Amino acid sequence: MTTPRATYRIQFRKEFPFAACAEQAAYLAALGVSHVYASPILTARAGSAHGYDVVRYDAINPELGGEAGFRAMASALRQQSIGIILDIVPNHVAVGGADNPMWLDCLKHGRSSMHARWFDIDFDTPDPELSGKIHAPFLGEPLSQALSGGKLELRAARHGPGHEIWYGEHAFPVRPEDDDEIARDGVQRWSSPEALRQILDRQHYVLDYWRHAGDRINWRRFFDITQLAAIRVDEPAAFDAAHAIPLALYGEGLIDGLRVDHIDGLADPAAYCAKLRAELDARQASRPGGKGGRGWLVVEKILAPGERLPAGWDVEGTTGYDFMDQVSALQHDPGAGAALADHWVRISGRPASFQDEEALARRQVLDTAFDGQRERLVDVLVAAAGSGDSALEIPRAALRRAVTDMMVAMRAYRGYVTGPGQGESPGPQIEAALAQALSGAMADRAALTLVADVLSGRLGDARQSAEALRRFNQLSAPLAAKAVEDTAFYRYGRLLSRNDVGFDAAKLGLEPDGFHALMRERAASAPRSLLATATHDHKRGEDVRARLAVLSEMPQAWFEASDRWRAITSTAAPHGLDAADIHMFHQMLAGSWPLGLAPGDAGGLEAFAERLSGWWVKALREGKLRSSWAQPDEQLERDVQAFVKDALDPGLSGAFLHDVADFVRRIERPGASNGLVQAVLRCMVPGIPDIYQGTELWDFSLVDPDNRRPVDFGLGRRAVEAGAPIGALLDDWRDGRIKLAVVQAMLQLRKGCDQAFVQGSYVPLPASGTRAPHLLAFLRTHGGEAVLVLAARCVAGGLADGSALVPPPEWWGDTCIVLPGGLGGWSAVVGPGIGTANEIKAGDVLQDLPIAVWTGKERAAR
Repeated sequence: MTTPRATYRIQFRKEFPFAACAEQAAYLAALGVSHVYASPILTARAGSAHGYDVVRYDAINPELGGEAGFRAMASALRQQSIGIILDIVPNHVAVGGADNPMWLDCLKHGRSSMHARWFDIDFDTPDPELSGKIHAPFLGEPLSQALSGGKLELRAARHGPGHEIWYGEHAFPVRPEDDDEIARDGVQRWSSPEALRQILDRQHYVLDYWRHAGDRINWRRFFDITQLAAIRVDEPAAFDAAHAIPLALYGEGLIDGLRVDHIDGLADPAAYCAKLRAELDARQASRPGGKGGRGWLVVEKILAPGERLPAGWDVEGTTGYDFMDQVSALQHDPGAGAALADHWVRISGRPASFQDEEALARRQVLDTAFDGQRERLVDVLVAAAGSGDSALEIPRAALRRAVTDMMVAMRAYRGYVTGPGQGESPGPQIEAALAQALSGAMADRAALTLVADVLSGRLGDARQSAEALRRFNQLSAPLAAKAVEDTAFYRYGRLLSRNDVGFDAAKLGLEPDGFHALMRERAASAPRSLLATATHDHKRGEDVRARLAVLSEMPQAWFEASDRWRAITSTAAPHGLDAADIHMFHQMLAGSWPLGLAPGDAGGLEAFAERLSGWWVKALREGKLRSSWAQPDEQLERDVQAFVKDALDPGLSGAFLHDVADFVRRIERPGASNGLVQAVLRCMVPGIPDIYQGTELWDFSLVDPDNRRPVDFGLGRRAVEAGAPIGALLDDWRDGRIKLAVVQAMLQLRKGCDQAFVQGSYVPLPASGTRAPHLLAFLRTHGGEAVLVLAARCVAGGLADGSALVPPPEWWGDTCIVLPGGLGGWSAVVGPGIGTANEIKAGDVLQDLPIAVWTGKERAAR
C-alpha cells in the first residue's frame, strides 16, 4: 500500500493555483511531508475558495491551471519525492446559476434527461404542483413579484439552440417543445409577465421563493444548502462520470490515494466504498511500478462517542476529526466541567448540559430546514403501515412526532444498514435512538414501534423498508451536521474549545489513561487513518483551542476575568445581544488574541477586530437565536461590528484592552505548551499526521473563511533554510519558528523509522509521583526499533512565573516513568540525553520544552 508518511493539506483557489503549490515543493520536502493532500480539483464554480462546489466532472478546474497545470505540479512534487492525495466530492454538485450543464439539462428535459436519475429528485412527490417536476427555489422573492417586477427575462440560449429564462445569475432552460413556438412568434412576444407565466407553467420545473425550500423541495440537498444538490452516486453512470478523472490520475500514478468527502450523505456508504476500492485495484497494474501496493483511501466521517467505522468498508480510516477531539480533550482538565457549566448557566440562563442544547437545536432545525424531507419519510411510513392490521389506526401526526423524537435522540450521524431482511435490526445507531425516544415520559410507544417495525422490515414490503431506511439515514446525517456543528456549537458556551467539528462537546476533558486506551485501539484498528488538528472546516484554529483549554485549569481566574470584562463591556453591547453572546465573544478574544499584539497597537487591533467581527456575525447566524442565514438581522449585525470595533479601539477601550492583554499573558505560555504537545502527538501516535496549510506555525485562525486565508510561506521557508536548532528558538517562541522546528523534527524522525508508526505497537508508560496526572508517556516499537515520547499536560499551575514553556524541575518533584527492560541505545530527537537510565524523571528531561522524544533499540523481546 502507498501509505503516506505525512500529508500537507493545500486549499487550492484561483489565487493559489497548482503552480503556486509547485513552488513550495522543496519547502514541503524539507519539512518532511510525503504527500500533498489536495482540495478538490474538478471544475468548480468560478472563484470558489474551497472546490466543493463542483459544476463539471469532465475537466480539471481551469482557474487552478487545468490538466497541464496539475501535471506540471505533480512532476515538481515527484522531483522532491512527494505524492498527491486527492479530495473528491461524490455527494453533491453546485446547482443554480448557469454553469452546471448536468443540472441545466435536467431542468430542460425533466424526467427524460440523461441526468435525471443522477440527481435525487422525487418526481412523484405528493405535492400536486410539483408532480413530475423539479422544485427550483432560486428566486429572491415570490414568483408573482418576480414576474410583475420584470425580474425574469427570456433570452436566446447562450450555447446551442433554444431559449432560457434568466433571473439574476440563474438560467432556466426552456423545454425543447416550446422552442419552436417561441422562435416562430419571436422572443418579444413571450416576454410579458403573462406570457412568461404561460411558458413557466409548461416547464419541467417550478420556480419558487428560496425561503420555501425547506418545506417544498423535492430533491436532496447537501445539508440545507439549496445551491448544492445531492448526486445519486449509486447510479453507475453518475459514479463513472464523477470518478473518471480521479481514477485516471490514479492509474497514471499522478496521485496515490483519495479522500472521500461526506461519506454519510450517500445512500449506501459500504457499497460505494467497495466499488471505489475495486476501481482503484483494477487500475493498480497500470501504475508505474506495476501491481505493488494499493491506493490509500480515507473517508470524511464524524464518529459519535464510542462509534467506530463499520467493518468491511475496506478503507484506511477517517480524515482525523476523531483524533482532533481526543487530543483536545486530553489537554482539558475534566474536573472543571461542573464549575464551568455552572458559570455558563449563571451568565446565559441556557442549559448546563450540551445534550439538552443539542436536543433543542435538532427540533428547531428539523422543523425549519428539513420538514419537507421529514414529510417524505412519513409518506413512506404511512404507505408501509397500510399493510398492517391495526397500523392505520395510528395518525400521520403521531408518526411525524415519532420520527422527530428519534431524530432528536440520534447521537451518531446515521445508521449503515441499507436493506434489512424481515425482522433484522436497522443498525445499533437507530436502535439506540429508538430506545432513547421510548424512554421519554411523553413517548408514543405505538407510533415509535411502528416506525421501528418498518425500518427493520417487520412491516411493509422490502422496498418500503429499504426506502424508509434510506430516507431516515439521509435525513439524520444532514440534521446532525446542521443542528450540532452549525447550531448547538454556537449556542453552548461552557468552553468553546470543546465545540469543534467531530468533537464530543458534552465531554470536557480526558485523563491520560483514557487517551492511552484510545491510542491502543487506534494502533490495532486504524494505524493508517489520518490524524488532524486543523482543517478547512474547523471552528477555531488548533492553537486557539490549545490556549482556551488552559481556562479549564484555572476556572476561578477565568470567572473573575470574564465577569470583570462583562461589567466593562455590557453597557455598550448592542440591543438584542445578551450576556451569553458577550461571554462567547470574550472567549474568542482571549483565545485568538495574536501573539505579540500590544493593547495600544491601533493598526493591529483594527485588523483583529475585523476578523472577530466576521466570526461573530457568522456565529450569530449559525446559532439561529438572534439572527440566521435565512433571516439575518442586519441591523444587529452592523451593531455587533461597531461594538467589536469600539471594544478593540485603544482610544476608547484602553483599560479593557490592557486587562485582556494581561490575562492573555497568563494563558499564552501554557497555551503554547499545549500547542507544541498537540503537534508532537499528532506525529507520534498511531496514524498519518496531517498538517493543514500554514499550521506548522502558530494557528490562531477563526472559522471559515478566516481559516482559508492565503498562507505566507516565506517565514516557513526562511526558518527551514536557516536550520536553527530548537534550543536557539526558545527566546523568540512567539514567532512560531519553534513549532515549525518541532514539527520538522518529528516528520524527519518518521522518515527513518516510519514502520514503527504505521505498524508498531503503542505501549503506555504509566507515570508515578507528585505530578503523575500531568505526564503522558508511551513507546512506539516495531522490528527492533523503539521511539519514546514524554509530554506534559495541564501544566498551567507550574507556569505562573517566568518566561518558560514548561514548569521548573522542582514543580515536577518525584514524577517519573520506569522503562520496561530490553530497551536501550537512546538517542535524543528533542530533549536531553538519557543514557542507559531505566527511570526517567520528568523534571530532568522536560527542561526547555513540554515534550521529549528519543529513538532507541529493542535489545530483547519484552
